[in-house]
Amino acid sequence: MDILFLIDRVELKYFEFNNLVTNFWLIREFIREGNRVYITTIDNLGISNEKAYAHCYLVFEKLGNILYNHNSQKLNIEDFQLVMFRNDPPVDLDYINATYVFDFVDRNKTKILNEPRAIRDFNEKLHTMIFPELMPEHIVTSSKSDIIEFLNKNDEIVLKPLNRCFGAGVMTLKKGDKNTAVIINSMTNYGSTLVMVQKYLSKAKYGDKRVLFLGDKVLNYCVQKLPSNDDFKFNEHCDSNIIKAELSSEEKELFLPVAAKLNSMGLPMVGLDVIDGKIIEINVTSPCYFIKEINNHFNVELEKEIAKFVISRTKNDKILSGV
Repeated sequence: MDILFLIDRVELKYFEFNNLVTNFWLIREFIREGNRVYITTIDNLGISNEKAYAHCYLVFEKLGNILYNHNSQKLNIEDFQLVMFRNDPPVDLDYINATYVFDFVDRNKTKILNEPRAIRDFNEKLHTMIFPELMPEHIVTSSKSDIIEFLNKNDEIVLKPLNRCFGAGVMTLKKGDKNTAVIINSMTNYGSTLVMVQKYLSKAKYGDKRVLFLGDKVLNYCVQKLPSNDDFKFNEHCDSNIIKAELSSEEKELFLPVAAKLNSMGLPMVGLDVIDGKIIEINVTSPCYFIKEINNHFNVELEKEIAKFVISRTKNDKILSGV
């Protein structure tokens, strides 16, 4: 197949030899399976004569690494059998506009994972509320008084911007903190910006678990992302902060309905952030599968399982559509 990866602009800048990112492993595996892989970024997208196109770069493998031809080619997106839509947040106006470009791609010709329309309609923090019974106690508000009331009830809370990523802007707040007003005003832009507010979970000091989905399936492997030395949360992708974790049969059963629901929404590739069995965030834009770490910890080749799922999904959908 001809496959197009829509990646982040920062990832393109540091594309070669970057085996920390999920795309490195998937692209290399697709190439090894005989597919032709290109990469592009959202600023390289366009529409002409009502057809979406991309200025893209051909990727190749050399000595176990992946590199790309820096001479771009302008190709219609419908010429690709598969697009991996994996641009990183924040989901800003440029991001939203990129999803609109894919409204002009015939899904009978091109399979797109995850579905851009579904990503556009899904906020990774706010839409955790689809599964309220699996969340910490929470509210979404821009009201200072509502947040203080929630803080007084729960003693310690976490405030999260709705459109940022990698833990950016996430803060904790304890009852009685002298900076309470400043923190709330900063987070809500003086009462004009909605934020997610969650009860702080005491086991957050041990980090959060990344639970991974492929379609309706909850994968057996997962990692624990430890807080950084100078932060209460994970914010640094390095070996010392990512350790092997176990997923119990009870946890798998708990999250199976979540996988099924998201898969039905056009979001088959998802990563949950979980603390003490509670979902704190649902990653659907470009979820990191921590392939390097999982392969090392579990002695597996996770990229092969993911690539097999993606190819099977693409081929089955084309058979169902009669293509």
